[in-house]
Amino acid sequence: MALLKPPGPRKSGNFAVLGLGLFGTTVARELMRFGNYVIGVDHDEARVTDMADELSRAVIIDVRDDDALREAGIADCETALVAMGDDLESSIIAAINLKTMGVPTVWAKASSKTHHRILSKLKVDRIIHPEVEVGQHIAQVLHNPIVRDYVSLGNGFHVVNFKVPEKLDGVSLRELKHPDYDLRCVGAMRGTEYLGFDGQDCTLKKDDLLILLGRRADLRTFAASLPWP
Repeated sequence: MALLKPPGPRKSGNFAVLGLGLFGTTVARELMRFGNYVIGVDHDEARVTDMADELSRAVIIDVRDDDALREAGIADCETALVAMGDDLESSIIAAINLKTMGVPTVWAKASSKTHHRILSKLKVDRIIHPEVEVGQHIAQVLHNPIVRDYVSLGNGFHVVNFKVPEKLDGVSLRELKHPDYDLRCVGAMRGTEYLGFDGQDCTLKKDDLLILLGRRADLRTFAASLPWP
């Protein structure tokens, strides 16, 4: 059974979310908010009905049925997310179906190391552990209250958003050097105003946001050298 709206553009900007639990619906809603065409799939009629008015297409099918996935238009999507992590069989078969039908990019949620290894063998493009990743993110921010947010870029590099402490009030970005740390100032923000980056002549104020790029060890050492609020 499918609850349909007129089809959107083919391929580019088309997403499929397989599994409409809390994680899947959150991703699907955000993709819709960004203006994408999103197909949501789940075997649970109540979940599909709940999302029918929010998605481009909502389909009630078993994700293990590759013919049903094709009929729903999943093969025409540029990217698909396997969002059911607890149902190991459905997750694995869904990933196989997506790769077999030629969906260019496949992401999948993993619930364990074994699940991760299986998805990796299937050559899923990206495997995610939402609970672990969110937990690490929260721990990083809790560890040092001046850290407002951070993004991992891979290869040991991170972008970290620091709240400027009173110690740096009145210091210009041109003066702000990091002789003991290999860091790069990506920018500074005051509310919604962008102030500048390394070498530019602007003066920091307490509670501005300082965005730094560097390796975790250097960022940690730099953060530890600043007084907590």
